[in-house]
Amino acid sequence: MKYTKCNFMMSVLGIIIYVTDLVADIVLSVRYFHDRQYVLGVLTLSFVLCGTLIVHCFSYSWLKADLEKAGQENERYFLLLHCLQGGVFTRYWFALRTGYHVVFKHSNRKSNFMEEQTDPHKEAIDMATDLSMLRLFETYLEGCPQLILQLYAFLECGQANLSQCMVIMVSCCAISWSTVDYQIALRRSLPDKNLLRGLWPKLMYLFYKLLTLLSWMLSVVLLLFVDVRVALLLLLFLWITGFIWAFINHTQFCNSVSMEFLYRIVVGFILVFTFFNIKGQNTKCPMSCYYTVRVLGTLGILTVFWIYPLSIFNSDYFIPISATIVLALLLGIIFLGVYYGNFHPNRNVETQLDETDGKAPQRDCRIRYFLMD
Repeated sequence: MKYTKCNFMMSVLGIIIYVTDLVADIVLSVRYFHDRQYVLGVLTLSFVLCGTLIVHCFSYSWLKADLEKAGQENERYFLLLHCLQGGVFTRYWFALRTGYHVVFKHSNRKSNFMEEQTDPHKEAIDMATDLSMLRLFETYLEGCPQLILQLYAFLECGQANLSQCMVIMVSCCAISWSTVDYQIALRRSLPDKNLLRGLWPKLMYLFYKLLTLLSWMLSVVLLLFVDVRVALLLLLFLWITGFIWAFINHTQFCNSVSMEFLYRIVVGFILVFTFFNIKGQNTKCPMSCYYTVRVLGTLGILTVFWIYPLSIFNSDYFIPISATIVLALLLGIIFLGVYYGNFHPNRNVETQLDETDGKAPQRDCRIRYFLMD
């Protein structure tokens, strides 16, 4: 597998979106504090800090394992960088530097960062893949809650300032980009996976994820207007269910018990927002159950909101938002069916046994044990 100029440009665009998202969140939180909206300011900053702390925990854990495998002892230096929340930027630096040498200088040299790698293309792909996984974590740990919060604040006030609009737009871009970029990285990194070729499969996958996610987030926003405690209890219940599901499936992503526990916590949180194959097995039945519950939950929220007094909410927004929720969910399910029926790379491949139940592949690529599609 070759690391191409397109892959390099995707990494460049990835760090641009990452930095823009971070800056937009910080600017908005400062705006909230300036306007004495302290609760919104604290929540906005909390989502950013929580997301980046967990992402850096995984980043350092992976880096430590890679350094031990390479026989290097730069662990304390990288630990300091991650404690200062510079681990992701460090990874981008190495990934862009390596990718630039591979693509534009056709370098065959070994990297000082990972000396055991002999193929520079594989080295560049592995670095970009790690960043894709970290961005996926950041998207669902910070981006999705942030988007729900800002939509709630916008609808409550009836108007949005420039900073709010910026955060909403950048969050949507980050979610869209990380979703597609991860899917491409997943199939590019695993030789036994068929590539996601062409524009249409990527668009179908993006629309399926984005529309079902939009429908659910707007539904949660409506439920927040009905009763914040009920909404939080629902999200907590869904998180616990996803956490238990990860335990039942015996995920084996991390080398240490503590990091695997944290990974299952994060998986449960991601499953609150969207479906992922957490074990690599056939997911037709789990996915069907997941989106059946999603449809019933969305309809239940809309029903509750219809019978609740509309004085709690600006009625001018209710009908358009309700229509958007239903339409987005319907289109999302349609795109899901179209993607898996006509564009999924493995649609004509016979279903294989769960990798961890059969002959276990060597752990030469951590994404093999990560979230699948």
